[in-house]
Amino acid sequence: MKLVTHCHVAFSDWTTSRGNRSHWSKPLDPFATYPNRKIWVVQCLFLFSTACFISQLRASDDVIFYESFDEDFEGRWIASENPDYTGVWKHVKSEGHDDHGLLVGEKARKHAIVKPLDEPVILKDKTVVLQFEVRLQNGLECGGAYIKYLRPQDAGWVPKGFDNESPYTIMFGPDRCGATNKVHFILKHKNPKSGNFVEHHLKFPPSVPSDKLTHVYTAILTPDNEVRILVDGEEKKKGNFLSGDDFDPPLIPSKTIPDPDDKKPEDWDERAKIPDPEATKPDDWDEDAPLEIEDEEAEKPDGWLDDEPEEVDDPEAAKPEDWDDEEDGEWEAPKVDNPKCAEAPGCGEWKRPMKRNPAYKGKWHAPLIDNPNYKGIWKPQEIDNPEYFELEKPNFEPIAAIGIEIWTMQDGILFDNILISSSEKDAETYRETTWKPKFTVEKENQKDEESTESDGLKGFQKVVFEYLYKIADLPFLGEHKIKVLDLLEKAEKQANLTIGILASIVVVIISILLKLIFGGKKPATVVAETKKTEVAESSDDQGSSEAQDEKNNGGGGGAPRRRTQRRDD
Repeated sequence: MKLVTHCHVAFSDWTTSRGNRSHWSKPLDPFATYPNRKIWVVQCLFLFSTACFISQLRASDDVIFYESFDEDFEGRWIASENPDYTGVWKHVKSEGHDDHGLLVGEKARKHAIVKPLDEPVILKDKTVVLQFEVRLQNGLECGGAYIKYLRPQDAGWVPKGFDNESPYTIMFGPDRCGATNKVHFILKHKNPKSGNFVEHHLKFPPSVPSDKLTHVYTAILTPDNEVRILVDGEEKKKGNFLSGDDFDPPLIPSKTIPDPDDKKPEDWDERAKIPDPEATKPDDWDEDAPLEIEDEEAEKPDGWLDDEPEEVDDPEAAKPEDWDDEEDGEWEAPKVDNPKCAEAPGCGEWKRPMKRNPAYKGKWHAPLIDNPNYKGIWKPQEIDNPEYFELEKPNFEPIAAIGIEIWTMQDGILFDNILISSSEKDAETYRETTWKPKFTVEKENQKDEESTESDGLKGFQKVVFEYLYKIADLPFLGEHKIKVLDLLEKAEKQANLTIGILASIVVVIISILLKLIFGGKKPATVVAETKKTEVAESSDDQGSSEAQDEKNNGGGGGAPRRRTQRRDD
C-alpha cells in the first residue's frame, strides 16, 4: 500500500498530461511543473522493480514480524495507561516522504506503547535478526530511542499496564544523554542456579549518528553465540555472548568469589613504607625560614624618578558640560601613564626585588623506610561461587511482545519498519528497499541545504566587506583610514577573527563620527576596545612584535581610566 500511494502521486500528473492531446506536440517533461517529483520517480522506479519480490518476501516463513506503519497503529499497538506515561503517540509522515511512522509526539514526557505478538519468537538455535528505523527529526540531546523485546509476562499482566518494570529479553537501540552516547544492546539472562535475571550490557557499543536523518539499526543473533550490531547496514560491533570481554557482567559467572564473611584482621598492616622512627630533625633545619627574601645586592637604577607618580591627570581631559557635582560628585580628571616614566627606568618608591631564600627548607619530615610489618594489600579469601554454572549456549527467553518505553527531552522521534526475521538476507533487502531510498533523498537534501547556507553566508560577507571598503574611502576617516583598511584585510584573511575585527572597525567608525558631531576627545572605552582588538588579531610573530614595540614606546599610552565619585542617594 505504501509503495502504491508513494508512487501514484509522482506519476499522476505525468500520465494525465500524456492523455491530453494538447501536450502531444510538445516534449514530455514530467518534472517541469513539479521538480520535486523527479526524486520521487527515481525512487519509485527502484521500488517498483522490487515490489513483487518484497510482497513474496513478506509472506515467507523467514519474516517473523514486520510493522511498516502504513496503516494507523490504533487497535494494533496499545499505548500504556500508566499515569506516568502521558506522552502522546502519533501516526504521521516522515518529513519529506510519503511514508508513515510512529512518532513521539511530545517533548519532556514519558512514552510507552506495546505490540503483543501472535506467537512468541523463539531465539534459541537459529539466526534471529532484530531491525528497525529511527529518525531523530528534532535531534536527540537527552533521551532514548530504543526498543524493548519483552519476554512472556506474569499472569495478570495487561498491555495497558506496560511500564519500565515490564520484564524484557533484549533492549536494543540508540540512547544519548550527557556522557551517554551509544546504541544499547542489553540481554536479560536467567541464572539457572539462582533463578534471577541479570542485565548483561554489550561492552563498547557503537555511538549514535549525530544528525536528523533516518538510520536503520540491526542486531543479528547467530547460533554460534555471536551478536553483530549494524548501523545503516555497516557492521559496527561484534561480540560473543559467552565472552567476559564482550559483556558486562559476563553471562557465565566466575567459579570463585570473595568470601563475604571474611574480615580483615585488626593487626593487618598494609603500609609498604613508614617514616623512619629513629630519624631526627637536624639542628640547622629552620622550618620558619621564608621562601623568598629581599635581594640585598640589588641597587636602585640610575635615573629612577622617586618623586614622580606612575600616573598623572590627563592634561587633555576636560570636565563634561553635563557634569553635575551634586549628582555625580566632584569631578576628577582620568589618569594616564606618566610620560616621564616612559623615559626613565621607573617611577615612585623603589623597592628591592625578591629572590629565593637559599636557607629555605620547608617543614621537616622523617624519611621513609620499608615497613617491617608490611603484609600486603588485604583481600578476602576466595570461595566457590554458589551461582556459578557452565553454559554452551545462552538460555534466551522468548520474545512475546515489542515495546517502546522511553523518556526523552525531544519530540519528533519517528520509528518505522520494525522487523524480526530469521534471515540476514531478508533484513538486507528491507534496508535496500525501505530505508536506503529515504536516506539517499535526505542526504542529498542535507547537502543542498548546507550548500545554500554556505553560499548565503559567503554572499552576505562579500556585501558587508564591499560596503566597509567604500566607507574606508570616505574623507572623514582621515588619519584612521590606513588602520581601518589594514583591519579589513586581516578580517578577510583570518576567518576566525572576522567578527571581532569587524566589530572593532564599526566601533572606530562610530567613535570618529561622534567626535565629528560632538567634538572633544574619543571616549576611553573606544580607545581601549580598538587597541585590545589590534593586539588580539595579530597572530603572526611580526604583528606581535609591533604591538609590543608600541606598548614599550608608549605609543598611544594606556586607555585613560575615568574615576568618578558619586554620592549615595
